[in-house]
Amino acid sequence: MNQEKKVWRNGNLIPWEEATVHIMSHSFTRGSAVFEVLAFYSTPHGPAAFRLPEHCDRLIRTAELLNMEIVQSKQEIIQAVAETVRANNLDQGFIKIVGFLGEETFVITVPDPKLELSIFAISAQEFRPKNSPPAISSCLSRWRRLHPETVPVEAKVAANYLNGMLARQEAQRRGFDLGLMLDGQGFLAEGSVESAFMAKDGVLMTPPLGRILHSITRRSILEAAPAIGLKTLEKPISLPELLHADEIFISSTSRRVMPVYRIEDRSLGEVPGPVTSQVSRLIEAICSGRDDRFRHWLYPIR
Repeated sequence: MNQEKKVWRNGNLIPWEEATVHIMSHSFTRGSAVFEVLAFYSTPHGPAAFRLPEHCDRLIRTAELLNMEIVQSKQEIIQAVAETVRANNLDQGFIKIVGFLGEETFVITVPDPKLELSIFAISAQEFRPKNSPPAISSCLSRWRRLHPETVPVEAKVAANYLNGMLARQEAQRRGFDLGLMLDGQGFLAEGSVESAFMAKDGVLMTPPLGRILHSITRRSILEAAPAIGLKTLEKPISLPELLHADEIFISSTSRRVMPVYRIEDRSLGEVPGPVTSQVSRLIEAICSGRDDRFRHWLYPIR
């Protein structure tokens, strides 16, 4: 990384290489770091972060679910994000907010639940993989999504993502780009870090909340799709339904809308399909600031 890059940490801007914690810190050894990743875009009205207040709300909610405390207010976090982007002189890229317990400890709990906070801003070129494909292949992972009675699955906490990492590794070993996980009842859940959508007879479907991450990209697609006449449905999706879908795509902060051209040994034909194409064009227009109906989702950060 460029040594001139700055990181916001607990109210101060510090050099990138100084953004460190001890290996024996609780968040390193116990996986207790919480985080948010969001995108900011160059728009006709200047750089803007996609649904920044909602990401701050989710960060605060994650801390509450884990009995942790973020010292900064929502508005202070928003201001810190803008300060970090300005300090790194960026117009478009990605932001990662990390809350962590930096205390060095051997024990499983810590007496002080207050989190330290760091904010990173990087360019889109640094974050996105080079030569990203226009569509991906997917398999069904043997790993099930974490059960909501074992951990709060809506929390964006580092420990929960070992589950997704294993699913991604398995998929790559099998020659696929991505592994889709089922939940404990055998219904479609999500990918490693992605929400899953399918289309059948022109209807856009996705698993309901309760057993998956409260994805902001997923939420945005569901809220925006009716504006272009698409019918949406949140429902448990069985394995046969998934395998006979007309279209499948995944969504995330970094990929936004990514078509799936193959699920296991079944080709989905020409991709992107009509529903996926409509959703992709809509989200692209929103993120670039060209759709006035959703301009309020873009938070000015300069």
